[in-house]
Order: sequence, then C-alpha cells, then structure tokens
Amino acid sequence: MDHSSTPDPTPVHTIAVVGLGTMGTGIAEVLVCAGREVIGIDVSDAAARQAVTALEASTARAVRRGRITEQERLDALARFRVFPELRAAADADLVIEVVPEDYGTKCEVFSALDAVVRPDTILATGTNALSVTRLAAGSARPERVLGLHFFNPAPAMKLVEVVSSVLTSPAAVASVITLARELGKEPVSVGDRPGFVADGLLFGYLNQAAAMYESKYATRADIDAAMRLGCGLPMGPLALLDLIGVDTARTVLEAMYAASHDRLHAPAPILGQLSAAGLTGRKAGRGFYTYQQPGSDAVVPDAQTPADACAGPGESRPVSSVGVAGSGTMASGIAEVFAKSGYAVVLAARSLEKAERAVARIAKSLARSVDKGRLTADARDAALGRITAAGSLDAFADVELAVEAVAEELEVKQQLFQMLDKVCKPGAVLATTTSSLPVISCARATSRPQDVIGMHFFNPAPAMKLVEVVRTVLTSDTTHATVRAVCAVLRKHPVDCGDRAGFIVNALLFPYLNNAVKMVQEHYATLDDIDAAMKLGGGYPMGPFELLDVVGLDVSLAIEKVLHREFRDPGLAPAPLLEHLVAAGCLGRKTGRGFREYARA
Repeated sequence: MDHSSTPDPTPVHTIAVVGLGTMGTGIAEVLVCAGREVIGIDVSDAAARQAVTALEASTARAVRRGRITEQERLDALARFRVFPELRAAADADLVIEVVPEDYGTKCEVFSALDAVVRPDTILATGTNALSVTRLAAGSARPERVLGLHFFNPAPAMKLVEVVSSVLTSPAAVASVITLARELGKEPVSVGDRPGFVADGLLFGYLNQAAAMYESKYATRADIDAAMRLGCGLPMGPLALLDLIGVDTARTVLEAMYAASHDRLHAPAPILGQLSAAGLTGRKAGRGFYTYQQPGSDAVVPDAQTPADACAGPGESRPVSSVGVAGSGTMASGIAEVFAKSGYAVVLAARSLEKAERAVARIAKSLARSVDKGRLTADARDAALGRITAAGSLDAFADVELAVEAVAEELEVKQQLFQMLDKVCKPGAVLATTTSSLPVISCARATSRPQDVIGMHFFNPAPAMKLVEVVRTVLTSDTTHATVRAVCAVLRKHPVDCGDRAGFIVNALLFPYLNNAVKMVQEHYATLDDIDAAMKLGGGYPMGPFELLDVVGLDVSLAIEKVLHREFRDPGLAPAPLLEHLVAAGCLGRKTGRGFREYARA
C-alpha cells in the first residue's frame, strides 16, 4: 500500500492497551520501553496486578542483561498506569484492544470507546482472525479503525502487521506505521482477510501438522524434530500450537475456513477435542504435550498415545561397509557422511570417471572442513581413504547397506533396485533417498521388499542433521532397526514416517510455500512483505520466496504435483503463477531468475 502522498502522520504519545493478558502486557512493555505513556485497562484486578508484576520482572531481566539501565527501568515502570474502566482511555492518541477473539466482546469495547475517546483517536484491534472491516463498520468512526497485529512475544518479535479496511483513512495508517518504526518494529501493510500474511500462512501449516499427528502418521516428537532440523525452524509445529493456545489456533482456523472454504484451513478435529477438554496448551499445563505446571515451558513425560508408540522393536544387523549409488551433489554428500563416520564406502556411478569426479568433490569438501577447523588433516585423510570409486554396481557385492541417490525418476530408480537385488548379498539393506516417490515402488522392483526402506537425507547431507526413515508396509523390523542404528553412528536424527507423498517435511513445507505463491498471485501482498513477515513474525530462517528460489521452482512444482495427486485436495493444486514461471524457464537461482532476479556468477 503506497502512502507516499498521505498527510504527515499525527504523533502518538499516549497509548491505551485494553486487555492485559500475555499479549497486552507484552505490547505495554514495548511501548513504555520506547518512552510512551501507557494506560493499561483490564476489568480484572488480578490481570492488572499480574501485568504490573510481569512488567517489573521483564524489565529487571533487561537490566541484568545490560539492555537498559536501572534508571531507564524505573522510568519505564512509571509510564505504565493501570485502570479497571475504559474511560481511562479518554486522553489516549491510540487505543489498542487485545481482548479475547470474539466479535461480541470486541464490538462492546469499540462501542464503549466511541463514547469516551477524542474524535481524532485511532482505534486499533489486535485481532489475527476476525474481520477488521466488520469491527470498523460497527464503530462511530470507521475511518479511525485499523488492525495492529503484534506477534508473541511482543518485545522480541520484530514484525507488526498494519491492517487496513476499505474504510480506514490513509492518515491513520501512516500514523501507526510511523509509531511501529519508532518502536523498532518492521511494519508490513496488508489488507483485511483472516490471518493476514504471517498467520495466514502459518496456521494452515500448523493445522496440517495437527492432522498428521491425529492420523498417527508420525509421533509428536518426530513431527516437531523434522520441522526444526529439516527446515531450521525455531520450534516444531505441535509445540508452537501449545504456545499459541490450541483454542486460539482453532478460532483463527475457523475464521480462515469461513472466508476461504479451503480444506487446508478446516480445523483438524483434534484441535476441537483438545479445546473441549480444556487441554489448550502451555497456559493450561497440557495440550499436545504435558508441562510442569500451567504457563510453564518445561515438558514432562506423559502417557504415550498410540501415535507415539514405537513403530516396532526389531534387532539391527551389523553394518561396516556401505555402497552409495550416484555421482551428484547428494550422493557425494551422503558418501562423505558415511566415510567420516568410519564406514568403508563404495561410491558407484555410471562410469568410473564420474565416480572419481564425485570423490574429488568430496575431497574438496573435506578440505574446506579442515580449513574451517571442523576436521583435522588426519581425519580428512582417513575419511578419503575409506572411499572407493567404482564404475559399476557390481562393486556392491559385499556391502551391508546400499543407498541410491540417483535422479528423482521412478523408472530410473526401479531399474537400479532391480540391479541391486541381483548384486547385493542376502540381508543387505537397500535404501532409497527419494523425497517424493513411493518407496514401495522401489521395493516391488526387487525380490526382497522386506529389505527396502527410505532413508531421506536433507541437503547438504554433511550439515543437515535430519534423516526421514520411511517404512513401507513390507519393510521388516530388522531393516528399520538397522537403519536407525546407522543413523545413530552418523550422528543424524532419525524420524519415522510411513510411505506416503512428502513424508513429514515436504508434506508440511510445500503447501505453505504454495499458499505464499497464491498470496502474491492474488495481489494481497508483495514478495518482500511476505518474506519479511515469515522471517520477522515466524522466526523462519528464510522467507518462502527466498526458499523457493533456492530449492528450484521446477523441483517445487514437481513436489506440489505429487502431493496434489496423492491427497486429491484442491487446496494442494499448484499455484498457476508457479506453473507459469517454470514454463518460462524461470527456475530460481540456478537459472538466474525465479521469483527474483540474481546476478550471474
């Protein structure tokens, strides 16, 4: 939204915060520490006292950590006054309501404020699910009503979404954007639709994770570990749902589904079940996880659900030698990981020359590790000494584990597994590194499907800790146990999942990326605003468009098509904009242009 021609913003000095829960108190802390006079309003004396106590504690921590001085702390506390009634907001330049996500409650607050505040006072709602337009329409001054969505915890998170309705005046928006910048926040201007940018993308992903757990596809711990280790996220989705509040998440999703009728936003039944039982997350002491006490972040053991039960005991077979089939980046990285962990490795390609080039690539990678102090020269030499290049799969005759890392084409992989079946000794584990193809199709190409399993490493394999261990309906417990034991030696974190498209990470990641593309396609927000929103509001290491360009738009489109074909959900259909860019040859960084343009190397 372009505000370059709007009047100069009105200074905002005195701000009332209505609702002193966790979010309201956090917003008050941000404001008083930035020198603003803050009027805290809550009908509950206990909530008001708790807000003062929390503010005293948080500012004391800031002093201990050297962020502010003791005098600055005392000055900030003096700027915070609490009251039980809305009339205390009479002299505020801005009022921010952070009351529960309920139209009736919020409309009552806005109606009462209309009779109290000055005509030029800006009224902001902190909603992340309800319609700002509907709230504005019910106000006597709709042009002064907008959304001001902080993220939790407000003192730490940099993003603020400034939400305009069709009724909001540009002057009000400009004033709030200026205030956000003065608070040290990064404001993103968006239109009025449920979830706005960050939550609009985040809650669909959280909902899918809840549904994945509910279907007993993977355990709580494995889903959360997969997204932390596979995507670099600060928190797993189920732990995040507990932090946000299971009931809050369900309310947001209900509003999003009512607006879009996208099945990806239809709340997973488990969210309703947990909410009805009062198991709303950390605030209740129990949600997807159990906590030491209400409000605590310390997880304690609880009774396992069937979804958290061990997939099967099994006794592992010893593995001392490994065959890696392939000569690309992934094959080289996997061979390096095994060699550094003490395994004898045979790296086989379609020709000896290709295999030797792959070994040379490994040597350069190991040399970089030495230069960076991550590896000693002796360890580098020992690892290289364990790798043998081969121009034929016949060299796999004595390996106990064969790992294929060839092109992501089912026919190519099936032909390779037919050859492995003939070459490898009985009992050898045959693993595929596929990220999107059915493992069972590789298994059925052999006469020993019980020995076939998915072992999905993440790129770059030497750096990424996650391995998705994918069992088919025919995989034996011994094969599964053997691969998990190998992962332990490799110092990788294995997560168990079944043989369906996307496994854990891609099944949750790519619908989120696809929905980001739809936002741009619908002209709801810009690439830069969406990337900023997810990095600053969600703590993601990369925005969705940065990530899409790194992964490759063609790769992303292929995965989206597999997910759509597997689950038959219209919401998973690839965004047309993604298809158009791929058709135009704009594949991301590797071609110099994707969603953005890049300088040629």
